[in-house]
This record gives sequence, C-alpha cells and structure tokens, in this order.
Amino acid sequence: MLQYIMNNMFKSKEKINMAKATKTEKVRNLFTKGNSVTWKSLRNTFDLKSPAAMVGKLRNEGMMIYENRTSAGVSYRVGTPSKAVIAAGQTALFGKQGYAASA
Repeated sequence: MLQYIMNNMFKSKEKINMAKATKTEKVRNLFTKGNSVTWKSLRNTFDLKSPAAMVGKLRNEGMMIYENRTSAGVSYRVGTPSKAVIAAGQTALFGKQGYAASA
C-alpha cells in the first residue's frame, strides 16, 4: 500500500514539474525514457526550429545520443558509450599514459 501511495505521489509531482519544465528538460526527459525519437516529432511536438541543435546541446551536457539515418528520415536514441569513446575522452583529458597496468 505504501509503495502504491509513493508511486502515485511521484507521478503527480512529475506531471506538475513537466508543466513548468523548459523545452530542453522536456526533450531530455523524453530521451531518458529510452525510446527512439524522430526529427519530425522533436520539431512538431516541442516546436523546435532546429532539433539537431537541441540534440547537440544535450550531447554537450553529456548525453550519449546516437543518430540513425534511414530512408524514412532521421531518428535519435540514447545509448551507452563504447569503450573507444571512453578511451578517447580519457586521452583528451589526461593525455596518453606512458605506462601499462600490471596485474
């Protein structure tokens, strides 16, 4: 019973907060649900002049958003960064490490 009350309480707060949320927060929340989002839906639903600019902004904030181009159009999804991406980021931050780890 307590779990039911807590779940419903948080859902109602989420609805209230969504009404006050900025476009960036709304798009970020949409991406965190895990579904693919089309360019057209970003443009029409959130009245964005440039959905690609919003995706770029979220990428700069640290979200790993992948772009899928098909004959049907462009869609975006959030994914996990590959080891190569993480390694490139660490190299950019800390430089090339000149030693190997020992076991």
